[in-house]
Amino acid sequence: MNRLKGKNIIITGATSGIGKATAYQCAELGATLLLTGRREERLNSIQKELSNQFETNVEIFPFDIADYNACLAFVNSLSVDVDILINNAGLALGKDAVFELNKEEIDHVFNVNVHGLLSLTRLISPRMKKRNKGHIINIGSAAGHEAYAGGSVYCATKHAVKAITESTKKDLHGTNIRVSMISPGMVETDFSNVRFRGNAEKASSVYKGFQPLIADDIAEIILFVANRPEHVNIMDTIIYPVSQSSPTMVHRNE
Repeated sequence: MNRLKGKNIIITGATSGIGKATAYQCAELGATLLLTGRREERLNSIQKELSNQFETNVEIFPFDIADYNACLAFVNSLSVDVDILINNAGLALGKDAVFELNKEEIDHVFNVNVHGLLSLTRLISPRMKKRNKGHIINIGSAAGHEAYAGGSVYCATKHAVKAITESTKKDLHGTNIRVSMISPGMVETDFSNVRFRGNAEKASSVYKGFQPLIADDIAEIILFVANRPEHVNIMDTIIYPVSQSSPTMVHRNE
């Protein structure tokens, strides 16, 4: 059953990876999309492709989610009710040990992964609360359930997303607003290329010797969670490729 047709869905970080894949799958089901991202050219291209392929309305909003004033301007510009907020935007930078971290990179990762997610949740949730209706879906990570060496910053932000998700559900206790989190393991997207600062060889080595997840795999899970009946709230899902058993356990064929 398609319960998403005609729903107004915000997807942050929609220019690539999981966000982009989710946009395409939502468009296929006839949802109205409000797509955000920093790269305006990519948003324009995605808007054109989706409008040509599907019977859907797509609006784009190029801005940096780490900028609270930009988030505020975006929310104030909305003329429609938001049915689903998918807080997808996120990144990692490096796998440096805690004693080698770069202060600017620490701030950037926290500003996007935590502050940006909190900003939009803070700004959208009162509107949902007023309607007593809506769904907030946060994209977490297996790294939010188990930390690993070289992941002090990224793991901390995804542990924060887990805490924010659980607290938000409790803050909205007694309402009909649903709150969920999706926690992927290893997904082959631009993620590792960004993490390793454009080192394509290092990024591709992350996925060698096994079949990783792809963005569409996670998008399918997001849609499954969003498409449940309104009395059903899936709080979290942890999704691994079959070759992965934890953030650090991956079976590779040499």
